[in-house]
Amino acid sequence: MTIRKVSNNKFFKKVGLFLAILGPGIITGSVDNDAGGITTYSVAGAMYGYNLIWTLIPSFIVLLVVQEMNARMGIVTGKGLATLIRENAGVKITFFIFLGLLLADIGNTTTEFAGVAGSLEVFGVSKYISVPLVGFIVWILVVKGTYTVAERIFLIFSVSLLTYVVSAILGHPHWSEIGHAVVMPQIQANGATITMVLGLVGTTIAPWMQFYMQSSVIEKKLKISQYNYVLADMIIGCIGTVVVAFFIIVACASTLHGNHIIINEAKDAAMALKPLAGEFASELFAFGLFIASIFSATILPLATAFYVCEAFGFDAGIDKKWNEAQEFYVLYTIIIILSVGIILLPKAPLITISIWSQVINAVLLPVVLICMILLVNKKKIMGKYVNKPIINLIGWSTVVVLVGLSLMLLVSNFV
Repeated sequence: MTIRKVSNNKFFKKVGLFLAILGPGIITGSVDNDAGGITTYSVAGAMYGYNLIWTLIPSFIVLLVVQEMNARMGIVTGKGLATLIRENAGVKITFFIFLGLLLADIGNTTTEFAGVAGSLEVFGVSKYISVPLVGFIVWILVVKGTYTVAERIFLIFSVSLLTYVVSAILGHPHWSEIGHAVVMPQIQANGATITMVLGLVGTTIAPWMQFYMQSSVIEKKLKISQYNYVLADMIIGCIGTVVVAFFIIVACASTLHGNHIIINEAKDAAMALKPLAGEFASELFAFGLFIASIFSATILPLATAFYVCEAFGFDAGIDKKWNEAQEFYVLYTIIIILSVGIILLPKAPLITISIWSQVINAVLLPVVLICMILLVNKKKIMGKYVNKPIINLIGWSTVVVLVGLSLMLLVSNFV
């Protein structure tokens, strides 16, 4: 009886420890399915049917490998990725890398607020009400809240994204065709298809998430003894990311592609689902878009403020007061104001901003990955926790593929 009691106590202690550590991996993975991601997945499903679903398999493997490297670096060094890049690459190189990332993330954040506007327009709410209101709410959450409170809210948002599973099932997908598309992958070597593949990769494995993941591990003060729990958190997050992405593509491929309906944004997908899969499916899709948008509209500028401040030696962190991390909060505020302002402009090219922000993510990703792989293999920084050969193989292979796709896109547009 005593042995069983001790065993139960150990089990509940482990569960409690895991729940305490839970957060960075799941949140980082869930934010991948933001408004820009949902738009990209929706357009991919509507235009190409099930044909590009196979891209989620290599994306999952790379996503897990990359996040594992981030978490390990954060735990071992106690430093953010931006700080490590500045310390090892110098200020000039750091400046140009982060200027590109900052511009891309302003576009990404704008896309999130476009998602807020589009999703609530399905329910009859004007963007001139929804966008400023949500902008104020996400600003308050970070500026006046704490990391613990924000993290719990983010985890609730993550679970809410599973509404896309129901929405897809209501569309009556053809599972045999899906299986064939996964087993027999296809890709056409033209500019439009390559742009879409780059967009899918760029939204599944975005550059900014590497910085957020590492910063959040540091914010929680995690130790190497807790590594297995951190790894479990990441695996759950990566699986959730790919599952949600899969069902968004399936929902649009099963309904819109078969009926030759062309869409430009995720809101169009929600509206188009109504006569094809029913009002409930349409509202679920719109609700998922709203949750993803407000979630990512908080995280994206937060991640940007984190890595820019880290890169140039400024204090950063949600648990710090305004006067303790003034640059951090000012930058966060500026990004939100700019993004909200762009959305409220008449005839702003929101679709172009959305798709190309994901493509820019994919083009910038090799730069960030090269920095990461070089850093995580330095024994001076990582000691005995440097990469294993298989991790390096996957990492460098990803860089080569992404650079190759980017060059193919460049050639297809100018030749």
